[in-house]
Amino acid sequence: MTNKFTVGVFGAGRIGKIHIENLLRKMPDVNLKIVVDINIDEKLREWAEEKRVPKLTNDQFEILNDPAIEIVVICSPTDTHTKIIQEAAKMNKHIFCEKPIDSDIKKIRKTLSVVKEKNVKLMMGYNRRFDRNFMRCHESVTSGQIGEPQIVKITSRDPAPPPISYIKGSGGMFFDMTIHDWDMARYQVGSEVEEIYATGGVLIDPEIGKAGDIDTAVAVLKFENGAMGIIDNTRQAVYGYDQRVEIFGSKGCVVADNEATNTVRIYTADCTSIDKIPYFFMDRYIESYSAELKYFFDCLGKNLEPKPNGEDGLKNVLVALAAQKSYNENRPVKISEVENY
Repeated sequence: MTNKFTVGVFGAGRIGKIHIENLLRKMPDVNLKIVVDINIDEKLREWAEEKRVPKLTNDQFEILNDPAIEIVVICSPTDTHTKIIQEAAKMNKHIFCEKPIDSDIKKIRKTLSVVKEKNVKLMMGYNRRFDRNFMRCHESVTSGQIGEPQIVKITSRDPAPPPISYIKGSGGMFFDMTIHDWDMARYQVGSEVEEIYATGGVLIDPEIGKAGDIDTAVAVLKFENGAMGIIDNTRQAVYGYDQRVEIFGSKGCVVADNEATNTVRIYTADCTSIDKIPYFFMDRYIESYSAELKYFFDCLGKNLEPKPNGEDGLKNVLVALAAQKSYNENRPVKISEVENY
């Protein structure tokens, strides 16, 4: 990077804190000036003081109206994303926004039109693209090493369900959890989803069903280039955070398996064993969060368009909408059926 950027962050929840700490500790060419959160309590104040956050406030306009702040990082709740993106764009600030951008297609399209009109850069926070294993898979596809991709398989299983209070406001499994997998499938295959069939059920906790959601799902995707995809999700894999990707191509296959917490194998008369895989997403993906931000600032320094961008955010939401429609109606749904939602 050739410039020192001044940044403001919206949201100091779990993901916000990860980004804030990375900005403060791992990015010497970035100046974090203000953090905004509407729910400031004593615990958050103590955390901000411990991490040496320069300023913590509940007034979003302290960021938006500050001409010294060139970039905003949005980690606030999903229903605030489009509004903050539009306001930041109108103030000529570049934007990094956590996923998803929104669930309302009209809001998303309006937001992207403002970003385009103001000629600012928008990157969406699909951090798994920056996991070193999945990046190597992607490289094997784009380099032609495994030929033309024909089948992608993604396993994404959480170790335990989130609180029911979270489920009620999450927008549903296809928007909250599988949204990462829609993006990963598009990223690895290099083509857009054309049609999807999704099925699911409540196999883990009846309270999730009472909250209007499912906890287990499988989706079959068809891509515009003819490739096919299979994604399986569950909100509870008792053995840990199960994250695997396989891409089968005309010249070979590439597989990213789970990483154990160490490389130790134990051999006894009874068995050969290894230690468990990581249990929490921050253990599995922590490095990808700093990698995606470093990439974003590098793009800004070189005046390059970052990826995944707003259009990627829109396309992932379209797949989620089609998946929800498919589940509700028990039939395959083309993406074109939901493009005007």
